[in-house]
Amino acid sequence: MLKNYFKIAFRNLWKNKGYSALNIFGLAIGITCASIILLWVEDEMSYDTVVADQERVYSVPTNQVYEGQTRTFFQATPGPLGADLKAEIPEITSAARFRNADFLFSVNNSSVVSSGSYTDADFLDMYNLKFIEGNASEAFKSKDGIVITQELAQILFENPNNLYGQSVQINQKEHFKITGVIENLPKNTTYGFSWLVPFENFTQDKPWTQDYGSNFTDTFVMLAPGADFNTVNAKVKQVLPAKTDDADTQAILHAAKDWHLRSDFKNGEVVGGRIEYVRLFSFVALIILIIACINFMNLSTARSEKRANEVGVRKTLGSDKKQLILQFITEAMLTALLAAVLSVLVLLLIIPAFNGLIGKQLSLGLTVPSHLISLLGITLTCGILAGLYPAFYLSSFKPIAVLKGNRIQSKGAGFVRKGLVITQFAVSIVFIISTLLVYQQVQHVKNRDLGLNKENLIEIPVNGDLIKDRNAIAESLKNTGMVSSLGLSNSNIMSAGNNGSGLRWQGGTDTEDVLVSFRYVTDGYLETTGIKILEGRGFSTSVAQDSTHVLITESFAKLMGAGSALGKTIDWFGDTVTVVGVTNDYLYGDMYGTSDPVMFFNFPSEAQYMYLRTNPNYPADEILSTIEQTLKTYNPGYPFEYEFVDAAFDRRFKNEQLMGSLSQIFAALSILISCLGLFGLSAYTAQQRRKEIGVRKVLGSSVAGIVRLLSKDFIVLVLVSIVIAVPLAWYIMYNWLQGFAYRISINVWVFVVAGIAAIGIVLLTVSFQAIKAAIANPVKSLRTE
Repeated sequence: MLKNYFKIAFRNLWKNKGYSALNIFGLAIGITCASIILLWVEDEMSYDTVVADQERVYSVPTNQVYEGQTRTFFQATPGPLGADLKAEIPEITSAARFRNADFLFSVNNSSVVSSGSYTDADFLDMYNLKFIEGNASEAFKSKDGIVITQELAQILFENPNNLYGQSVQINQKEHFKITGVIENLPKNTTYGFSWLVPFENFTQDKPWTQDYGSNFTDTFVMLAPGADFNTVNAKVKQVLPAKTDDADTQAILHAAKDWHLRSDFKNGEVVGGRIEYVRLFSFVALIILIIACINFMNLSTARSEKRANEVGVRKTLGSDKKQLILQFITEAMLTALLAAVLSVLVLLLIIPAFNGLIGKQLSLGLTVPSHLISLLGITLTCGILAGLYPAFYLSSFKPIAVLKGNRIQSKGAGFVRKGLVITQFAVSIVFIISTLLVYQQVQHVKNRDLGLNKENLIEIPVNGDLIKDRNAIAESLKNTGMVSSLGLSNSNIMSAGNNGSGLRWQGGTDTEDVLVSFRYVTDGYLETTGIKILEGRGFSTSVAQDSTHVLITESFAKLMGAGSALGKTIDWFGDTVTVVGVTNDYLYGDMYGTSDPVMFFNFPSEAQYMYLRTNPNYPADEILSTIEQTLKTYNPGYPFEYEFVDAAFDRRFKNEQLMGSLSQIFAALSILISCLGLFGLSAYTAQQRRKEIGVRKVLGSSVAGIVRLLSKDFIVLVLVSIVIAVPLAWYIMYNWLQGFAYRISINVWVFVVAGIAAIGIVLLTVSFQAIKAAIANPVKSLRTE
């Protein structure tokens, strides 16, 4: 029985292959879009599976209050906190510190820089690490033990087997013994690493790491099975106030299952994160799928007169309504199945490009049961959703009426069809408006005045003897003409870096509540980065001469009261320093907000980054080659690593740029699907009115007049779509923009451009069929049986 239904369905699809192709292509686009978004969502939702039990493992960020606002900080807990949480809260069974670092590994005359972490033995229990060599219980028994991943082992050793106990040199001075080789961590791991060493290696000779006033590390804890989160979280919040007498600073628990998707905090509470993008694009994929199904409904109901005789004959021969519904649903299912096959071929072609866009390694993986089930589920849903309304509509025809040749009265169907077209284009216009506004917002922030010059600025990590030889390196590079200046800093120029509160200064009141960032730099740093001195002087080349002098940003100077800040003193944790210069404010940390005040110190010994201002008149590859050769001369053994600051700046907008790119893709897809539907509808409309067109041409109507006649109904529908889409798009994008402190205003021209674009697209789509009908020979159109 079912076999016969499919035979009939296939015959009907082939007989009307033009319209069938439009349906298949439209549904294929929808299925492709839904499938690729599901793959992305699956990857986003599968983060941190390496954690042994995501319901029990938590990181411990801190909430701190500054100027009445609660701010949440990661990697900002004091060293003793983890041990005290484990000792004082019975529900916490494990605790570990975790601090990232880069090590230079030297093995067999080869060197490589790799990122990893200092941590405690309890951390090995929190991660589900699979040891190839060694085991978790023995790995950290020795301070000089190191656990490395299989990937790092393959890089360091020609034969990456039997490595247990072998020695590796770190940073050209220390030696560690390999006490464990583990399987590589999944790429979708929030706190990833290539190696782990005991935390004591970091705290050695650093007494400040045992001070509750120094926030420098991440802390992780594991709760006992069945422990109540709210109860434990309340206890954790009480620990820091008890240890520091600071009620405004509290540690909180952040679950491993939320590390990737829910990491945005406001007023000390989780408010969202990437989960918002997951929800948004899942919804958008569903909308695209629905738009594709709408095409099927429109074309099926529009061609009702063609199917009316078939329905009448089959009902006369004994087919009941249920059989007809099943037949039409079968046709829809077959269409969806063919669309799914086409979709798989398209996915195989576009997934590599999509991976490049989103920076992931997705794969179709049809051998994975969940992937195959999802594809079949999407196909089944698509077929039923697309075919249900046409099936009920077509099967409802009266056999006597249609066999007598009476015209099918389809005002209700026509109304529904118009509503569906309006829906399609309203969604398309919303996508167009959203794309324009997302682009505007990203460009607005990227083009704002940063207070520094990120162009032609190179950042290099400081290692080896770069601090000691900085002046000689600067002189050598300047002599080449390719580098104009060089400066060092303890902090990445775009990051928050070191900061603190509790300072006091002349001319200020309630100063202890202000969070101030500290930059330990060299005399050439300001010139190199383009930060301007507004008042006073910069640092001299003599570190000793400026040991008690500081520079401050303009916002800091304003906090010091009326008059010049020069000569005023600041109590900096017990040391008195004097302001000798004021710089302009510059942007760092939150690219959408206002950065905290900054104090600059002439402390080269704390440097972690070198910045070079390059000459734009030289090719970039030539400049980089010269810099590499110079650094190799003074710092042999270390690989040359660098980053262009403007590229690092652009990456700060990765989420927004991804949203913008996907919005463009979705807008294009929704428009394409809608145009497929319009193309079919306009062709069918022209076919229905061919005799009317023939009469009009005989009576003298022009081609332009006939094109207007056939186009005006569709233009009216698009105008209605614009009226619906504009307020909807405004509401959606207005709320999206509220998440940014530094944002654009929504201008009317965006809606005008979107509306004109939509009308233009419709005219191009409809005009093809309209012109084709208008230039046809009227004699053929008027010929009747």
